Amino acid sequence: MNEVQREFEIGEEGTRKCYVGKDLIFISGPCVIESEEFTLKCAETLLKIAEKHKIQLIFKASYDKANRTSINSFRGPGPEKGLKILKRVKDEIGLPVLSDIHCKEEVEIAAEVLDVIQIPAFLARQTDLLLKAGNTQKPINIKKPQFASPESTKYIVEKVLTTGNRKVMLCERGYAFGYGDLIVDFRGIPIMRTWANVIFDGTHSVQKPSAGEGISEGQRWLVPFLSRAAAAVGVDGFFFETHPEPEKALSDPKTSIDYKMFEKIIEEIKKIKDALNHP
Repeated sequence: MNEVQREFEIGEEGTRKCYVGKDLIFISGPCVIESEEFTLKCAETLLKIAEKHKIQLIFKASYDKANRTSINSFRGPGPEKGLKILKRVKDEIGLPVLSDIHCKEEVEIAAEVLDVIQIPAFLARQTDLLLKAGNTQKPINIKKPQFASPESTKYIVEKVLTTGNRKVMLCERGYAFGYGDLIVDFRGIPIMRTWANVIFDGTHSVQKPSAGEGISEGQRWLVPFLSRAAAAVGVDGFFFETHPEPEKALSDPKTSIDYKMFEKIIEEIKKIKDALNHP
């Protein structure tokens, strides 16, 4: 196990700190920035949950969903406006923030605000994007491609490591299982943890990509079951898209979870981790 990768600080001075390896981290927030007021309110609620359950939480919301199924789907406010909103979350609420980048041109402006840079699954093999992100020396959360084997992710991580940046997380979110379905192979988690921190994505793992009429379907009720399994296997953190009213979410309404379910899952995960005494 690579101890250099196992522990690193997330967050700048003045924000709440997260340490991978010391405690589980939770990445949570709405799939997309729906509005400024909505996003700040979500962040305030999640901060209260984090304090109540004594967890380390990174706020996640995408400023641009560039990979939606349909051209008619809501994408978000875009980089300029979206990053200003995330900066307010960071400065006023006090949570570290994470969002996706989609091209090299976004990296520098995103790095000025984001505490963690996320690479979308469909872009995780784009060498130039990984190198540009790695060179920021910010923590990088790479969504594992649905088509990638656990063993092949070593080469994705290696690209970032060549920049001298060892702050790498791999986010497990399921494998393509025929058309319009995903399945999680839990064997991959201990394999990938030999070269990177692994985050389990509890909400995208129950997604049925592009299975609906221009949207992705999903099985939200399975999120707690897969999350408990990941906790038993052993991971470094969890990723959940949360929303006050999931069915009304402008992105991923079939897989996002509400705050009540999120809190219940946190409690279950902590019990499993404590019982097994996982590293």
